[in-house]
Amino acid sequence: MKQKTHEFLETHQSETPSTWREEAEWRRDNWSWLRHSQRLAVKILLQMKQLGLTQNALAERMNCSQQYVSKILKGKENMSLETLTKLENALGICLILDE
Repeated sequence: MKQKTHEFLETHQSETPSTWREEAEWRRDNWSWLRHSQRLAVKILLQMKQLGLTQNALAERMNCSQQYVSKILKGKENMSLETLTKLENALGICLILDE
C-alpha cells in the first residue's frame, strides 16, 4: 500500500517547485503595510462602485495602466504617496488622512 501511494505521488508531482513557503514568509514579513493596502483597496472599490467606474476608467483618470489599477485593487501593492494622491484626485475621496 505504501509503495502504491509513493508511486502515485511521484507520478503526479509537479515539475515546478511550490513557492507556498516563500509566499507565506513574504506575507508574514510585510503584514504591517499589507493590511493598510487591503483596507485602501476596499475603500477604492467601494468608491468605484458608487461612481460607476471601471478599472479602465480609473486608469484613465490616473494616467496609468489598467494592469496597475488591478494590482492596487488586489490589496498587495505598496503604493507611493504620489499614487495615493492620484487615487484621491481620481475618486474625489480622502485616502490618507481623515479630513
